[in-house]
Amino acid sequence: MTLSLFLLILGIILMLASLVLVIKPWWVAAVPAYAGLCCFHWSTAATFPTWIFMFYGAATLMVMGIRYLSPKGEPDGKTTGNLYLGLGALMGCLLGMIVDARFMVLGTIIGTVMGQLAFTRTPGGKWLRFPKSNFIQYLCAKGLPIVVAVAMIGLAVEGFVYLK
Repeated sequence: MTLSLFLLILGIILMLASLVLVIKPWWVAAVPAYAGLCCFHWSTAATFPTWIFMFYGAATLMVMGIRYLSPKGEPDGKTTGNLYLGLGALMGCLLGMIVDARFMVLGTIIGTVMGQLAFTRTPGGKWLRFPKSNFIQYLCAKGLPIVVAVAMIGLAVEGFVYLK
């Protein structure tokens, strides 16, 4: 009982840390999200099938590789784009959960793209206009880690909403 409660609290802390890292990216946000997902499963507060751990484990490793190979920071030295992409992904995830739990990841992806489109309309995001190849490169380098982390956060929320 005590270990289960400790793992549940640790999972909540890790998910909140991942949420902060989505907005202010100084480290890979998917790593604490995956650890939080494991803590939720081990605490038996939410149970997930094995394929979810394999899929999101591979996605987390891929995101860590992208982070390692990507240049540090953005061309203008700011991280304002992550705010737009992160909030767009969170709103898309929530809207996807409202429609149906199966549409959560699709809503996260669409929300990330919409967040990036909103960022390109700001003065700091002029260099990312849609027809350019920079748009797709930025979406893959910055958007994919956000999608993976927010999808794991949404999966944990679903685990609590749809209890056994």
